Amino acid sequence: MRQLLSSLSYFSIFFAPFIFPIIVWIVARDAYVAKHSKRALLSHLFPFLAAIPLLYLTIIANHAGSIFGYVILFAVIYFGSFVYNIVKGIQVLRDDV
Repeated sequence: MRQLLSSLSYFSIFFAPFIFPIIVWIVARDAYVAKHSKRALLSHLFPFLAAIPLLYLTIIANHAGSIFGYVILFAVIYFGSFVYNIVKGIQVLRDDV
């Protein structure tokens, strides 16, 4: 049950990226589940926190190439976070705790 809840916290990027890990983190009595739900929440928030300076740089950019570069950088960060959550969800599900 521990692995399932922890894994679902990572896989919640598909269905409830912020809400599910927060609920699991608050409700979980197990330190293992709370640790993974907190990590999942942070990995879901990271692309949006990275978007703040990228949005600012995009607004002040005066060249179309810069704007395109910032959009590509955000896409790489978001895709990396997405893949990270899938990989960690599988690792936690297969973990022998």
